This record gives sequence, structure tokens and C-alpha cells, in this order.
Amino acid sequence: MKTRIDAKFAALRAEGRKAFVAYIMAGDPDYDTSLEVVRGLPGAGVDVIELGLPFTDPMADGPTIQLAGQRALEAGMTLDRTLDLARAFRETDNTTPIVLMGYYNPIYSRGVDTFLAQAKEAGIDGLIVVDLPPEEDSELCTPAQAAGLNFIRLATPTTDDNRLPRVLQNTSGFVYYVSITGITGAAEAEAGDVGPEVARIKSATDLPIIVGFGINTPEKSRAIASVADGAVVGSAIVSRIGAGDSVDSVLEFVKSLANGAHAA
Repeated sequence: MKTRIDAKFAALRAEGRKAFVAYIMAGDPDYDTSLEVVRGLPGAGVDVIELGLPFTDPMADGPTIQLAGQRALEAGMTLDRTLDLARAFRETDNTTPIVLMGYYNPIYSRGVDTFLAQAKEAGIDGLIVVDLPPEEDSELCTPAQAAGLNFIRLATPTTDDNRLPRVLQNTSGFVYYVSITGITGAAEAEAGDVGPEVARIKSATDLPIIVGFGINTPEKSRAIASVADGAVVGSAIVSRIGAGDSVDSVLEFVKSLANGAHAA
């Protein structure tokens, strides 16, 4: 079964264009502002929306995303309200893919089957769950694919040739290549380092390779997209929201990043 993610990448491939993915923490700084930003993303040139599910112990995230999660939780954001936000977005946009990015604990607490049914109904297309390694595929990855959701894996600079086949085994939608070792927002991505790694992963899969972590300017977005199938930006956008920038200002910044990736 083809998802919105599969359809989007097929369309981009046909047009010879690179993808721009934007990460937003659901409910940051509050539900209404967050929904307004998310609704504005497609118009700003975003091809895929990565929606963060706030969690109390986000171990893969740097301070910027951690603070966004805290703001969202303090504003009353929950798994249910995150799914509500996706539903509200789907009322006016039935084509832009949404990837829900989070941790396994809230999903496990809800019950995997219940969660997958609710996520699918809410209009979620794929999942990134960073604390479930491939060895745990039967927990969520395999059931998610069976439910018609893509399960997107992270590959990193430390994913060697022995590990890579295991990482790619049940991955679908796209591969998210983490350009640096460490947490989000920690260092800058360099196209010279990323290019050979993307080529190495491409030799092992037909899936699109999208690169994230350490991309914070339109120039960087363009440079990274030029050596991959697209770029994802999170911390740089989230920090603008955290600084209290207006929705219009945030979307203007997103548009500049998207233009960078699309110029690649």
C-alpha cells in the first residue's frame, strides 16, 4: 500500500526535485499557535512535516527540542491532542505527509494496536521512534507497516556496513541520515562529510535518503540537499518559535530553508 510519503517522493523524483522536511514540536508554545504554524508549512514549501510528540525524557534531542517539548507539555499537550492537531491539519490538507516523531513510552502505554489505529485515522503517514532498535521490530515497526504506516529509521555516521543491512531491513518511506554524532542542534552538517555516507547508504537501498541535524541556514539546506534526496531542519525552526517569533516570521524563515533545498 502506498502512503502519502511514497506518493510525495515519487512526485519529487518525477520532477527532479529535492525534498524539504520541517520538524515542529506539536503544541509548542501552545496548541493553537502550533496548529497555525503546521497549517502554514506546505505554503512555505515544506514537502513532508515531521511532527514531534512531546515526551518527558527525549534522549536524542538537544536543548532546543527538549525545551520545546517542555513548553508543549506545560501547555497541556498530550498524545491525544497531538493526534487532534493532525486531524485538524487534515481538514484542509489531505496530501502533505506527516511523520510523527517521538519515543516508544507513550505509544506502549496507549497500546500499540490502539495507537496505530488512532494515528492512521488522524492522518499520520509514518513514524520515527528513536528508542526502538531494529532488534525490537516486532514491537512496533512490523505492526506499523501492516497498518499502512511507514516506519522510518535513522542511520548515523557510526552505522557501519555490518549494521546497515539490519537498519534498512524493515525501513520504508525514507531513510533519515543523521549527519553528525550526538544530539539535535549540536553541530553543523558538512556536505563534504555527508556526501560519501549518503552514497554508501544508497548502494544498499532504493529508498530516498534525507539528511538532518546541523542544518540551520538556506545555504546549508541547499548544500546538504545537493548531496542527498533532501534536507530536514528542526532545531533552527523550533528555536525561532521558542524565541517568540510571530507565525509569519517563522514561516518566512521556513520558506527560505525550503527554497535552499529546492535550489539544489
